[in-house]
Amino acid sequence: MNKKNLRFTIDRAGRLSIAEQIRRGITEAIASGVLQPGARLPSWIDLATQLGVSRGTVKTAYERLSDEQFVVMSRSRGTCVVDNLPVNTATHSVPEAVPTSELYQDFLFPTGDFQMGIPAGDVFPVPLLSRLFASSARKVMSLRQAYCDPRGENELRREIAGQLTLSRGIKCHPSQVFITTGFTGGLGLVLHALSLHGKPAWVENPGFPPARKALSLAGLTTIPVPVDAQGIDVEYGIRHAPDAAVALVTPGQQAPLGMTLPLERRNRLLEWANTNASWIIEDDYLGELQLNRRAAPALASQDTFGRVIHIGSFSKTITPGLRLGFVVVPPSLVEAVADVAACLSPAPDPAIQLATLAFLNEGHFLRHLRKMKRVYTTRSNKLALMMTEMGYKAHIHGLSVLIDLPDGAQDKTIAHYAYNYGLAPSPLSGWYLPDTPSRAGLLLGVSGQEGESLLQACQRLHRLIAKLS
Repeated sequence: MNKKNLRFTIDRAGRLSIAEQIRRGITEAIASGVLQPGARLPSWIDLATQLGVSRGTVKTAYERLSDEQFVVMSRSRGTCVVDNLPVNTATHSVPEAVPTSELYQDFLFPTGDFQMGIPAGDVFPVPLLSRLFASSARKVMSLRQAYCDPRGENELRREIAGQLTLSRGIKCHPSQVFITTGFTGGLGLVLHALSLHGKPAWVENPGFPPARKALSLAGLTTIPVPVDAQGIDVEYGIRHAPDAAVALVTPGQQAPLGMTLPLERRNRLLEWANTNASWIIEDDYLGELQLNRRAAPALASQDTFGRVIHIGSFSKTITPGLRLGFVVVPPSLVEAVADVAACLSPAPDPAIQLATLAFLNEGHFLRHLRKMKRVYTTRSNKLALMMTEMGYKAHIHGLSVLIDLPDGAQDKTIAHYAYNYGLAPSPLSGWYLPDTPSRAGLLLGVSGQEGESLLQACQRLHRLIAKLS
């Protein structure tokens, strides 16, 4: 039940009048907290139509609620729940169902200073993107009403194919590009199409926990493959699970440690996939946001066997609010992925796609990217310097700074306490699979503001670590 669509059962054979049943249903919704103070109720006409009763019956129920001071009726606002309910009303809020899994508690819920994966808000081009979104929304609304292509808007797919050719070396036809709801939407699309239930899958250890969880939900058995100074240890994977059906990797910038997979290991990985008829899912983590050098070539650009599925998104380069990503699949998978997109996972709002298209082909994206690289380089260096001056070993890894903790310190405990102080560091040990060797540390996102606010955040974190170590 909600304020826009009240749902309760009308017993037409009952002893209570229908008006009284409506009154009691709304009263219970108010008392339970489902209808909050100030919530607007449906009009007489709308609720009468929904329930299949006369307007006069609904009006009678509303008038009784008004007499009891539960609602206020006016011509300008309609019928609304009063702001100050009667003191004898036994109101209580319905508790929100909050997931308590480590996935939510460690990676999806925490917000605050040092939060990872969030672009710098103080340099975000709000006016420009707002104008592009408004223009795109008007364009979509003015078009002939029809279902949109579930693969994504053709112009955006063509633009992305062109950008990937230039920036990532991926030579692909627009028909191979699918627009998705971010990285996770792309991963879900691919896993549905591959249908590898019961098969083993390589995952980096440490690696992105939500992606790892997605493989488990798709019925795959995750095989942890260690990450060393050169990225995923391909030979380890071949020795321990040569028959894996898929490998999920971040070759450009390993998540979360930031190293780039060297050419020798890339070639070995591609050879293994071709020999074993396995798939490689390339998570293009951070995409173009290489701070100290030009972005490494995409693994898909080196694939001559048609075994690499490339997934990217605009969450880090523009904003996660878009929930916009893309998948580039080998020609052999185009038809299967297109079917899944049509039936289970269509592309997101066309207005968002067209606004992003304008941002790309008008040159705003590349200018924004250059600016963000300068900002993040400056901020990551300052953050690393501040933590080093406080006695920590600090390592810059992409858009985060990893700090080592004193011996015996529990990074998850520190992170959970930090959430109460407006800080959102990510515990490194949480990126490892359970029951595997792990390393403690805190990953600090660098997108926050600089200056005094950054120093204060570092000081709060330092005091908390000292208290809990």
